[in-house]
Amino acid sequence: MGRTKSAAKNIAFGYAGTLTTAILGFLLKQVFISNLSATLNGVNGLYTGILSLLNMAELGIGTALNYSLYAPVARGDREKVRSYMRMYRRAYHVIALAVAGMGLLLTPFLPVFIRNPGDNRWQDLTLYYLIFLFNTVSSYFVAYKYSLVNAEQKNYIQTNIAAVTKIVTVLLQMLVLVTTKNFYFYLLTDAAIQLVQKIFVNAYLNRLYPYLREKGAAPLSKEERGEVWTKTRALVWHRVGDAARLQTDSVIISSFIEVTVSGMVDNYNQVITAVAGFVNIIFNSVISSLGNLIATESREKQFEIFSVYRFFASWIYGFCAAGFFLLLTPFVGGLWLGRAWILPAPAVALILLDFYFKGERIVLSNYKTAAGVFEQDKYLAAVQGIVNLALSVWLVQKIGLTGVYVGTVVSGLIANVTKPIIIYRVCFGRSAAHYFLESLKYAAVLGGILAGLYRIRVHLLPAVSDVTLPRFLIMGVLITLVYNGLFLAVFGRTREARYLFRLVKRRFGG
Repeated sequence: MGRTKSAAKNIAFGYAGTLTTAILGFLLKQVFISNLSATLNGVNGLYTGILSLLNMAELGIGTALNYSLYAPVARGDREKVRSYMRMYRRAYHVIALAVAGMGLLLTPFLPVFIRNPGDNRWQDLTLYYLIFLFNTVSSYFVAYKYSLVNAEQKNYIQTNIAAVTKIVTVLLQMLVLVTTKNFYFYLLTDAAIQLVQKIFVNAYLNRLYPYLREKGAAPLSKEERGEVWTKTRALVWHRVGDAARLQTDSVIISSFIEVTVSGMVDNYNQVITAVAGFVNIIFNSVISSLGNLIATESREKQFEIFSVYRFFASWIYGFCAAGFFLLLTPFVGGLWLGRAWILPAPAVALILLDFYFKGERIVLSNYKTAAGVFEQDKYLAAVQGIVNLALSVWLVQKIGLTGVYVGTVVSGLIANVTKPIIIYRVCFGRSAAHYFLESLKYAAVLGGILAGLYRIRVHLLPAVSDVTLPRFLIMGVLITLVYNGLFLAVFGRTREARYLFRLVKRRFGG
C-alpha cells in the first residue's frame, strides 16, 4: 500500500473512532458532574496529569525505536525487526517497573497536590490514585507491540482497538454512575475493561505477527544499539522538559488555587482535545509515511512535502483556533455544563493562543521524529520546562489562573523559534527565514479574520445567557464559510495549495 493510501486509511479510521469517542466523552462528563462532586471532577483531572508526568519514565525509547524500525520494515527485513522488538520488549518491562516504583513513592505526597479536597477522605483519594497507577503501569506490557503496527503504516489498527475500548468503557461507566453514584465503581469499571483490552491486544498482535514469537532473535550489533541509545539519551531531555512544560499545569492549579479549578480547566481541555483529536489524526497518521519518505526520497522531494504539510497545518489549526476563540466558552457555559463552569476570559485566551502555536510545533515535532533528529535540540525542552515552571509558579501567586498560562505560552514559543532553524539546517540544508515569514503571514491573516468574526459574534451571541443551539450553529457555519473563504482567497494560488488540490482531485477521481 502506498504512502498516500496508508495515510488516508489511517485518517478515515481515526475520524470514525474520534467522533464516536468524543460524543460519548461529552455525555460521560455531563453524567459525571450530575452524579459526583466538582471536587472529584478535579481529582480525576489532576490524577490524569500526575500519571502523564510519570509516563516520562518512557523517556523517548519508544520514539527512538519506532524510528529505527522504519528502514527494516521498508526493506522487509524480518530478522532485523525481530531484533529491535526484542530490545523494545525488555526495555518496556523495565520502564513499567520504574513507573510503578515512582508512582508508589509519590503516594505519601498527594496531600501537597490537592488543595481543599472537600469531604473526601485521604484514604479514598489514595486508593483512587492507585487505581490510576495500575492502569498506567499495565499498559507498558503491551504498548511496545504497537510500534511495528505504526512502522508498517497501519495506525488504524491501534485507533480501532482504542475506539472500541473507549465506547464500551464510557457506556458502562455512565451506567455505573447513574445506578451507583460511586467513584470507586467508576474507576474499577475502567480498570477492568482496560485489562481485558490489553489481554486481547497481546493475543491479536501475536497472531498478526507470529514471527515475533519465534525464539532465537539475533541481538543487535553494538553500532545499532549505540544508535538507539544515542537517540534515547537525546530524547530524555525532550521528555523531561515536555513533562515539565505540558503536564504540570493541572498540578500547579490544584496545588496553588484549588482542585475544583483544575477540574474546570479539564472541562475546557476536553473540548479542545476532542476537536483537536480530529485534526491531530491527519498530522499524526502520516508520521510513518514521512519516515518512509525520508528513507527513500531526495531532500528536494522531502522539502516539497514538508512545505505542503506545514501549509495544511497552518490552515487547519488556524481554523480551529478561530472557532475555539469564538465558540468555546459559549459551548461550555451555554450549551453543555452551565455558567458556573466558565473560566476567566484572559486564561481562556492564553490557552487558545498556546493551542495555535502548538499546531505549528506539532508539524515540526512530527517531522523531526520521522527524520530521527533528536540530538541537535536535546536541551531545548528542558529549558522550556524550567521557564514554564518558574513563570507559572511565580505568576499563579500574583495573578492566579492566568499566570499559569502565561508561562505555558512563553515557554512554548521558545520551540516555535528554535525548531524551524534546526530542521531547515539539518534536514534541508536551507535557511529558516522563509518559514518565519510564512508564519507571520498565516498569523496576520488569522488575526484579521478573527477580528471580523468577533464583531459578528458580539451581535449573534452577546452573552452566555443568549446562547441557543440554532444561534450557536449559525455562528459555526459563518466561521467555517468566512475563515476558509478568506484564507483560500489569500493563499489558494500558492504552490502548496495547488499541490493539495491536485492530491484531492486524484484521490476522488476528479
